[in-house]
Amino acid sequence: MDRASPDDPSAARSETQAPDGRASFGFRDVPAAEKAGMVREVFASVAPRYDLMNDLMSGGVHRLWKNAMVDVVNPRPGEKLLDVAGGTGDIAFRLLRRQGERPDVTICDINPAMLEVGRDRAVDRGLLRGLTWATGDAERLPFPDRSFDAYTIAFGLRNVTDIDQALRDAYRVLKPGGRFFCLEFSKVTSAPVGRVYDAYSERALPFFGRVIARDADSYRYLHESIRRFPPQRELAARMRAAGFENVSWRDMSLGVVALHQGWRI
Repeated sequence: MDRASPDDPSAARSETQAPDGRASFGFRDVPAAEKAGMVREVFASVAPRYDLMNDLMSGGVHRLWKNAMVDVVNPRPGEKLLDVAGGTGDIAFRLLRRQGERPDVTICDINPAMLEVGRDRAVDRGLLRGLTWATGDAERLPFPDRSFDAYTIAFGLRNVTDIDQALRDAYRVLKPGGRFFCLEFSKVTSAPVGRVYDAYSERALPFFGRVIARDADSYRYLHESIRRFPPQRELAARMRAAGFENVSWRDMSLGVVALHQGWRI
C-alpha cells in the first residue's frame, strides 16, 4: 500500500462528467433516469460469477485491497456498520469477523441478484448473526439520518448515477464522528504502468467476461466505468463538498485503486 495523500483543495472537476440530465454509462452518456436500471441489468447478469471474475481479473489482488480497507476501518464491537453496493458480502464478512463481539453490519445493494448471492454465501459460511440485508439505492439510502458509525463502499461508487448525491447521502446516514471509506479503481500514478494497465483491462475484462461469465458487454462497461471515474484529487474535493472533513486517500498498487476516507464531524 502506498503512503496516504492529503486532501487537495485545488482539484479540478473531471472533464469526463456527463452533461446535465445525462449520466455516464461506460464511454456513453445516457439519460440519467435510465442508468440505474442499466447498471442493475449488468450486475444481475454477472452476479453468479462475480467473485470468480474478480479473482481472475486481478490475480487475486482484490482480496489484499479489501483486507487493507478493513484494516483501516478497524471496526470496534458494538459499532453500527453499513456496507453499500456490497451485495456479495466480500467486505461485510470481513467487517463481521473483525468486529468480533456484538457484530452489527448492514449490507445495502440496489441489485437483488447480488444480495441473493451474498445471503447464500453467508449461510454457507455459517454467518447467521449480526448481518442485515437491505435493497436500496446509494443515492437514497433506506435508513434514518445519523444511523451508522462507519460507511464502506468498495468498487461501487463508480456505478451510481449521481456520485455527489451518493456522497451526500453517505454523510446523512453517518453519526457525528462517523467515518466514510471508499475503495475504488483510480488514476495510476505511473504513466508506463498506466498504459500497460489500460491495455490489459480494455482487452482482458471483455475476454474473461465472454469466456467465464458469457457476457462480454457487461465487462466492457466495467472497464469503461473505471476509465471515467474521477481521479483521486477530484473525488477528495467532491467528498469535501458533500460535507466530509479530514479527507485523505491512500493509493494501492501504484494507484490502480485508491482508498478514500473522510469524517462527519
